[in-house]
Amino acid sequence: MAQHNLNHMRVAILVTDGFEQVEMTEPRQALDRAGAKTVLVSPQSGQVQGFHHHDKGDRFPVDMSLDDANPDEFDGVVLPGGGLNADSLRVNPKAQAFVKRIDETNRPIAVICHGAWLLVSAELTPGRTLTSYHTIVDDIRNSGGNWEDREVVRDRNWVSSRNPRDLPAFNRETLELLAQQQSQKQPQAVG
Repeated sequence: MAQHNLNHMRVAILVTDGFEQVEMTEPRQALDRAGAKTVLVSPQSGQVQGFHHHDKGDRFPVDMSLDDANPDEFDGVVLPGGGLNADSLRVNPKAQAFVKRIDETNRPIAVICHGAWLLVSAELTPGRTLTSYHTIVDDIRNSGGNWEDREVVRDRNWVSSRNPRDLPAFNRETLELLAQQQSQKQPQAVG
């Protein structure tokens, strides 16, 4: 994986109970190693429950309530999957507003597995190309999105992947997209 310096970048990871644990922990570790500040954002306070597919995994402390999270204070967002997590977030108006604001300002959205449900419900998918877990293909296509069966898909400010097996490619492309955004934000040297 290419080395990226994401110092001074702040990335939200939006989850609630039932997220696929590895789809949060591995991207978070990759982002932290690259120097980004990751913030676990949730509509609930205290801790959130990770899952290993259907089995309970670890609990993780919430860094910031979704009520207190201002999307304008983040450089991007990661949306892990997990059916319970994604099904709960997709109907949350604040979660929808959060990703809409990130998208309308062209900041990175990295989404994996069932996480794409939030983008569908936020009405962001028409005309966009992405991938996801295979069971939500119809949701994406019916919402006007273009679904591709690939380990990672980049479409403008989005990176998407299908499942935990795709995490190496997902992490690589997420870091690359954030690095590109960071380079566009930095002032150009005057010569």
